[in-house]
Parts: sequence; structure tokens; C-alpha cells
Amino acid sequence: MDSYNSDPFGVANSMFMEFAPFVLIAISVWFIIAFLFQKHMIKMATKAHTLKRKDNMRVYNLVENLCMSKGMKMPKVNVIETDALNAFASGITENSYTVTLTQGIMDKLEDDELEGVIAHELMHIRNKDVRLLIISIIFVGIISFIIQVAFRSVLYGGRGSNKKTDGRLMLIVLAVSLLAYLFTVMFKFALSRKREYMADAGAAEMTKKPLALASALRKISGNSKIEGIPCKDVEQMYIDNTQKNFLGGLGGLFATHPPIEKRIETLEQF
Repeated sequence: MDSYNSDPFGVANSMFMEFAPFVLIAISVWFIIAFLFQKHMIKMATKAHTLKRKDNMRVYNLVENLCMSKGMKMPKVNVIETDALNAFASGITENSYTVTLTQGIMDKLEDDELEGVIAHELMHIRNKDVRLLIISIIFVGIISFIIQVAFRSVLYGGRGSNKKTDGRLMLIVLAVSLLAYLFTVMFKFALSRKREYMADAGAAEMTKKPLALASALRKISGNSKIEGIPCKDVEQMYIDNTQKNFLGGLGGLFATHPPIEKRIETLEQF
């Protein structure tokens, strides 16, 4: 008890280091599972199914032709059975790259508009955005886990010691942990917003039809919400993930996508 009062940080650090090997093992297993099985996890979470040429020749040919125009290996194409208008790309390796489209977006967009949406998702693959996003999602999860372990080390390491000292130490650890987590999350979101603009620009260049993508985004806006998907991390990959903002300008720091109106305005200036 006396040693804790004289050096509370030392005791907390000692406890954290005691559990460090177990933390590293857990993180390694977590990362390996996420890396190897992310394709199947996303497919299960979204209840998507594979689209083959015979299922929808129009959509399959749009994807194939765009890939051929850029010398890309064609990714897998998945479909989510929903009337919502949305799409996303996913994958870490060439064999796991996938473009997922909703049934609604395939039914309600004209060919030029759908081509622009598909080109946008292919640019995410071409620019390695999907790999970066999935790894950043895993990394944020790992940071959150480490913070929890550190906080519990302080919480349980101080049992039976000076409550005033315990409280101060826990507040310090909590404040530092929250700041580290917030900065990590903000960096991930800022990166995502920048990559959306880059994918829009790349799609406009690929199809030579920026106004078609702008038109597609207008139709998508307000109609993109996919119900029943338990994993919120998947939403960060959508072509539109507009959320209600109750924080004004500050809320923009935590937005995964730039405002769709600004994206349309930028495309109309091409």
C-alpha cells in the first residue's frame, strides 16, 4: 500500500507489463483473424450474395469493361438485397477485392450513372483505399483494446490503496486514453474524407462523365440508408454515409464522408 502511494504509476505500469504478453497474443490473433477473414465477415454482416454474369449481364459487363479499360483484374461483385441506394468496395488483397452494390442502386440508376458509381468503387481499390481503411478499422479496435487493458490495470492495481490517489491516476489515464483514441479516430475519418474526393475525381477521369456520377450522387442522397447491418464499421466504406449532425461544424471532424452536396459541386466543375 505504501509503495503504491509513493509510486502509483509504477504499480500500474508493473501490472500492465505483467499482462503485456497476453495483450500482444490477443492483438495478434485479432489482427490475423480480421486480415484473413474480413471478406467473409463483411459478406455475412451485409447478407450479400455473389453476382455472376448470368445473374445480371448489364452490371457484370459494366464492371468488366471498366476494369479492362484500366488493365485491372476484375474484383468479385456482390449484391445486397435492399431498395436502398448504396455501394462500397472492400478487400485487402487482390483475391479479396470486392465491389458490393445494392439491388436498389442497380435498379434505379441509368447505365452512365451506375458506371460512375462502379468506377468510384474501383478507384478505391486501385488507390488501395480499401486496404488502408480496413487496416485502420482494425488498428482503431486494437488501440481501444489496449486502452481498456491500461485502464483496468490502474483500476484493479489500486484496490485497497489511497482512494484520492486512485481517483487522480484513473482520471489521468482516462484523459490520456480518450485523447489518444479521439486523435486516432479523427485521423481515420479525415483520411476517409480525402479518399472520397480522390475516388470521385478518379471515377470522373475513368468514365469521362463527371456529370453522370454527380447525377448518381443526387439520386443516392437521402436514399442510402441500409437497414439491418450490425457492423457500423462497414458503413465507413459506403459511397454515401451521411449522418445526422448534432454538433455543427465540430461534427464534421467525425464524419466519414464529405458532404454529398460538396462532392456534387466539385464534380460539376470538371
